[in-house]
Amino acid sequence: MFRQLYSLPRLSRSFASHASSSGFSLPPAALHLKTGQSFNGRSFGAPKSIFGETVFSTSITSYTESMTDPSYRGQILVFTTPLIGNYGVPKNTAPFDSQDVGVILESQNIQCSAVVVSDVAEKFSHYLAVESLASWCKRYDVPGITGVDTRAVTRLLRDQGTTLGRIAIGADASLPPPQEHEYWDPSLENLVDQVSTKEPYVLNPSGSVKIAVLDFGAKANILRSLVRRGAAVTVLPWNYDFYAVRDQYDGLFLSNGPGDPAQCMEAALNLRRTLNEWNKPVFGICMGHQIIGMAAGLDAYRMTFGNRGHNQPVLALASAGSIKAGRVYVTSQNHQYALKLQDPFPQGWEPFFINCNDSSVEGIKSTAESGKKVWGVQFHPESAGGPLDTIEMFSDFIAECKMHKHLADNHADVMDAHSMRTEIAVPRIAVAA
Repeated sequence: MFRQLYSLPRLSRSFASHASSSGFSLPPAALHLKTGQSFNGRSFGAPKSIFGETVFSTSITSYTESMTDPSYRGQILVFTTPLIGNYGVPKNTAPFDSQDVGVILESQNIQCSAVVVSDVAEKFSHYLAVESLASWCKRYDVPGITGVDTRAVTRLLRDQGTTLGRIAIGADASLPPPQEHEYWDPSLENLVDQVSTKEPYVLNPSGSVKIAVLDFGAKANILRSLVRRGAAVTVLPWNYDFYAVRDQYDGLFLSNGPGDPAQCMEAALNLRRTLNEWNKPVFGICMGHQIIGMAAGLDAYRMTFGNRGHNQPVLALASAGSIKAGRVYVTSQNHQYALKLQDPFPQGWEPFFINCNDSSVEGIKSTAESGKKVWGVQFHPESAGGPLDTIEMFSDFIAECKMHKHLADNHADVMDAHSMRTEIAVPRIAVAA
């Protein structure tokens, strides 16, 4: 039945059919799940076997952006869309200026460990494309498997949750599946430390407002969305002591990132001190949202299969800037962990968004009474790919940073003027000869 559902004519020629008509066959491949299921297919990309965490994405487009998203580090990415690769892969370079951050995609490299598709396209068509998905994967040493019933894999992952897996290529595909103890669990490692910048660097240094970004695995479009709104962005390692340099910046941004937020407790504790003693705007996305929540006193938990796709509806529970309470926004998401909804919420905090499908916390914010300007959202306002319903949250954040800078500059001018008047008004005391 499902085969009939996807039997529409295709514009792209599949890799497997091309191989068959050309007289050669693709190497065998297999996807093994720790829960005991195996799926056979054919290999493309790098001819190597790997372990990883098997997850699925329901996104229909933007496979190149998904595969370069650092939040997919250590994961075997299953695409539910049956045909992948039909528009190829673009040249991944861009200028460093007030409009861009050096890359077109979400990072310089493929970040996921492997990809699983129903049908990979060997022929591609797009005016920006320079290579096929298969050649791109091979160039970055990332294996892929095609010919798999990805709908069946997705149903399994939905029922039993995200599952550890192995992609076996070539001769390895005929070997028995690994024993349970042989599977590698990437969540036990600090994946954020693997993808975060090691040294600070600056983007758009001539920007009108200075923003520090704690890099937990930042997508390029997050940085792009900041510089295009006039920000001078300093990207810092995930565990950088921002408190020590806080007065050099007009705002703090916490990015997305892979893995378990518990691996980043150091960052949450550092942030807690900053939030207690600093009144400038703070904004966090995905992992950054979870770090803000943990700093506020909330707990994070592992979801059954997480949310990965471009069509997650969230309900705004409060108004702030461009966001209006009571409205539903369609969002792009990629996460396995979420913050626990608790009653009462920590003092000075309130829920901001809730997921319309599973009621998970999709955002938190500081209350008006707290005197703070802090927001965190689990979804990706910058999308890439996905809907742009909430993209103006970046404009809201930059506007708040500029307003705080303006107030601080005015306060400094008043203090300087007061100091000059005081100096002039001090009477001179004559000293007797």
